[in-house]
Amino acid sequence: MKQKSTKKMTPLRETVYRFAKNKISLIGLAIVILIIFVIIFGEQISPYAKGVDQDIMNRLQGASREHLMGTDGYGRDIFTRVIHGTKYTMLIAFPSVIGAQIIGSILGALAAFYSRWLDDVLMRILDIFQAIPGMLLSLAVVAVLGSSLPNLVIAMMISRIPGATRSGRAVMLRLVGQEHIDAARSYGSTDAQLIFRHVIPNAIGPIIVDLSIALSATILQVSSLSYIGLGVQPPTPEWGVLLSEAREYMRSAPHTIVFPGIAIALAALAFNLVGDGLRDALDPRLRD
Repeated sequence: MKQKSTKKMTPLRETVYRFAKNKISLIGLAIVILIIFVIIFGEQISPYAKGVDQDIMNRLQGASREHLMGTDGYGRDIFTRVIHGTKYTMLIAFPSVIGAQIIGSILGALAAFYSRWLDDVLMRILDIFQAIPGMLLSLAVVAVLGSSLPNLVIAMMISRIPGATRSGRAVMLRLVGQEHIDAARSYGSTDAQLIFRHVIPNAIGPIIVDLSIALSATILQVSSLSYIGLGVQPPTPEWGVLLSEAREYMRSAPHTIVFPGIAIALAALAFNLVGDGLRDALDPRLRD
């Protein structure tokens, strides 16, 4: 009886049903929802001023009722800095990954659609960019443009475009030769209509999976750039900045580095779990 009811579901409901069966991915989704909640209501949870105003008399205090995660070397509340650091880290990660995914999907569709000439040219250009590690490419872009938040978004986006283009191309190559594309072409659809109405919309599922997994890697990359001083600059409470500031206290006051580290690890893990769950839920080989 359960098998029959599953077959009657719409594709969207079946995807949600399959995702909901994956308990580990649901934990990841819960953490992602918590992150979004913290971004929206961070000021109500703990005022921003508590995370930037110095209080030297209370520096390096341990966890207490007043300071849930203790204080840093300047007496600032670590809990507040972690809360508001969520906003800054995601403010860089989300736009850069979404922008790279949009550009990469369009380039991937063009490469798959015009596979005779554009594909060869585009893939050789991407080979050049992918020969440079993503972190090193980001460092180069930030070094040229300067270490500001908009420039960091641009750097992250540029480093993500080659991978997004290749993954988008791989998916769309399978779609271009399908019958519904040929049918739309026979009805007089232009190349632009075929790409934006038929090819890209049918690749949305794999694109969303790639996006969620790319977010995990980008969070680590953003924090790494801030940690070495080429990302968000102090006293802005970005997670990488918190780790950088806590280096000299990691032995005498380990709580200053543990809590920001846990925040980074949980966020990266959460998006990875969601991406894995979506990949399994959208995999046509698992459908009945």
